[in-house]
Amino acid sequence: MSELTKSPDDALHPALEPPPVNHEEAAPSRVDTVVFGVAAAVAIAFVLWGALDTESLSASATAGLDFVVHNTGWLFSLVASGFVVFVIWLAASKYGNIPLGGDGEAPEFRTSSWVAMMFSAGMGIGLMFYGVTEPLTHLVTPPPGTGAKGNPEAVQTAMATTMFHWSLHPWAIYAVVGLAVAYGVFRKGRSLLISSAFAPLFGEKRANGPAGRVIDIFAIFATLFGSATSLGLGALQIGSGLEIVGGIGTVGNGVLIGIIAVLTVCFILSAVSGIEKGIQWLSNINMVLALALAFFVFVVGPTVFILNLVPTTIGSYFKDLAMMSARTDAAGGDGMKDWLAGWTIFYWAWWVSWTPFVGMFIARISRGRTIRQFVSGVLLVPSVVSLIWFAIFGGAGIDQQQNGQDIAGQASPEGSLFAMLGNLPWPTVTAVVVMLLVAIFFVSGADAASIVMGTLSEKGTLEPSKKTVVFWGAATGAVAATMLLIGGEDALSGLQNVTIVAALPFLVIMVGLAVALVKDLSRDPQVVRRQYAVAAVEHAVVAGVSEHGDDFSLTVQETAPGEGVGEMVQTDPVADPVVAEDVAAQDGLGGAVDEQTEKVGASMRL
Repeated sequence: MSELTKSPDDALHPALEPPPVNHEEAAPSRVDTVVFGVAAAVAIAFVLWGALDTESLSASATAGLDFVVHNTGWLFSLVASGFVVFVIWLAASKYGNIPLGGDGEAPEFRTSSWVAMMFSAGMGIGLMFYGVTEPLTHLVTPPPGTGAKGNPEAVQTAMATTMFHWSLHPWAIYAVVGLAVAYGVFRKGRSLLISSAFAPLFGEKRANGPAGRVIDIFAIFATLFGSATSLGLGALQIGSGLEIVGGIGTVGNGVLIGIIAVLTVCFILSAVSGIEKGIQWLSNINMVLALALAFFVFVVGPTVFILNLVPTTIGSYFKDLAMMSARTDAAGGDGMKDWLAGWTIFYWAWWVSWTPFVGMFIARISRGRTIRQFVSGVLLVPSVVSLIWFAIFGGAGIDQQQNGQDIAGQASPEGSLFAMLGNLPWPTVTAVVVMLLVAIFFVSGADAASIVMGTLSEKGTLEPSKKTVVFWGAATGAVAATMLLIGGEDALSGLQNVTIVAALPFLVIMVGLAVALVKDLSRDPQVVRRQYAVAAVEHAVVAGVSEHGDDFSLTVQETAPGEGVGEMVQTDPVADPVVAEDVAAQDGLGGAVDEQTEKVGASMRL
């Protein structure tokens, strides 16, 4: 056996790829009593608080919202835009070719299934809820500082603002966690935990200790409240559909809680069936249904107006991007603060709260892809789909609104989609399809969330126990019902208020994740090998030209310790205490990789 790989117990040179890890064997299902116990206790306490004293919980959520928007709205804005720049830089940089797995490893899922699962888990239910209502709302009530109602640029502003909330920013937020987790799990052999991605900053021991447990607990909190928000939105949308299709009159909290209960049972059953059987099957079905509905609206709706809206939206989005990214509480007083709380800051908080489970989920399904492929797929494909979706549904709603049909004047935001479809052929059929889509979108997203919360509760296992998954599924439903109740008559506000407050701690954690990821990538074997290659070739070319002019060739041979190209490459782990902690044998790696140079520090000789 070659000295380069003779023993897994030997110190592994930084230029060598670590051996593959069987995560199923490395992390069997066993509950982390601290992480699960604390997170479960907080979830139960929240539900009991809402059941026993709804008014007190509602007042606390409102106060928390005011504090977060006024004092940390700037942080949400800066971080969200910063992540867009960050992931694009990663993809375009020297790190872009680094695989999320072993060198030459093939992707685990086909590209079509990968995109379908990623998109369905990431924001499918939100597109159904806001597809018509958000562009219409911004049309009839333009964002502060963008002109009065009915101004000539109202349509452009409405579509640009909608795309700002649904394209590059949310998926860049998802990509940060997805990359950090996928790289750590499939490239470095770490456990499937948010905390394990902090190993480059804290060291393996600290990342697996109390600090890591706190990070995982906050990740569960964010996931729980983010998925509960989506469940609440889904219940509101289905309830609105039942009012129209079923003719049952105004839907109250009792019906909404019943819808939540049914959906909760459905996604628990899907979650315990496993990712391949449950999520992939549902995601593929929903992608077909969503495409069919969009094609129907495109064909029977204002086709030419929709086509014209696509380039208009793209141009307006990039023209207004800097201005939209800079909106904070300082730009317009109370009016701007209220608008941000209901729109931009709510969205950034919602995406952040979804990030632990969406990031871990897309990491789980992205093994074998390079960082450049990952960013291209995660950032661009859903953004293009969002553009087409909002152009179709938002365009159809805007066209009807401008032609005298008051789509924006519905009793509730979730009723706008059904009102728009009601003016097209087969309104009953399309309403039923919408309710089915919302239900499946939520089931496919929420069962991913419950699996991820199970993974976080069981030390990173890829297959959490069914009882843990069932618990978190039931907790999600209970939290969603509580969040709806504290909103009172305006159920949507209850969902938004709690989501924003719950997302703040994890936003700070995500900044640390980005720093840890860059530190990890800077020591990747591909990066180190490139440094060795450059140093070796430069060394040999200088020697060859000096000794032989143009008449020389390059060969590889072993050198004496300290004489190879390792002397020209900065791979000294002792200089970095975190790396030193992770290396099994320290003695052979002091100085400038002295004894390791005997193994891999070969110089290019003539």
